[in-house]
Amino acid sequence: MSVQCLIIDDEPLAINIIKNYLQQLDSFEVVNTFDNAIDGLNFLKNTSVDVIFLDINMPVLDGINFIKSLENPPLIIITSAYSDFALETYELDVLDYLVKPIEFPRFVKAVNKISKRLDGSSTVLDKTNDRPYLFVKIDKKKMKKIFLDEILTVESLKDYLKINTTTGKYIIHSTLSDFTNLLPSHNFIRIHRSYTIAINKIDAVEGNSVEIEGLRYVIGRSYIESVKHKILNSSI
Repeated sequence: MSVQCLIIDDEPLAINIIKNYLQQLDSFEVVNTFDNAIDGLNFLKNTSVDVIFLDINMPVLDGINFIKSLENPPLIIITSAYSDFALETYELDVLDYLVKPIEFPRFVKAVNKISKRLDGSSTVLDKTNDRPYLFVKIDKKKMKKIFLDEILTVESLKDYLKINTTTGKYIIHSTLSDFTNLLPSHNFIRIHRSYTIAINKIDAVEGNSVEIEGLRYVIGRSYIESVKHKILNSSI
């Protein structure tokens, strides 16, 4: 069963970006798009959706008053160029607030909230043949599918990350915190301010370090107790 999505934004480029992101994911369908809230409101009189990706600054009827006009609103994710309205919209029980330009990993985090709210799923993204995967943007035009069971380590490079997998290495624009939050916590753990690792890829634990594929990764001092506890008590 697909998640029915509606996009309301007065910027055609913003609509196209969200549509493109959703097309990367299984189980999400864009049922319609509108460049103003009035048309969106009329559409919802006869059609129900699961989630609305909604801009705030729009002519005639803005996003906040649009939400207030709905008697039984679906899940709503704000997509705005401004962060000023975050508090006000959260008081309206929006699911998430995305500030443009929206990076794909951050978008995925919001999508994950949709899955959890609708069906309790803890899946990070989609499943194909029971293999969870995610798409990462490795250049301006290319989105790369990475299977989670192939990830070895994720390394912080300031404003970028290096994802080391069994099949290759990929550089993406994201923070380690944001990316780690996309990964299932039962098998991925942050061990250092610069590293997140896959627990089931650990070959050995020695002192304050772990070994993966012949390479050693130091566990940060503030992480040692929690990391060792989780690693040694994991069912692999």
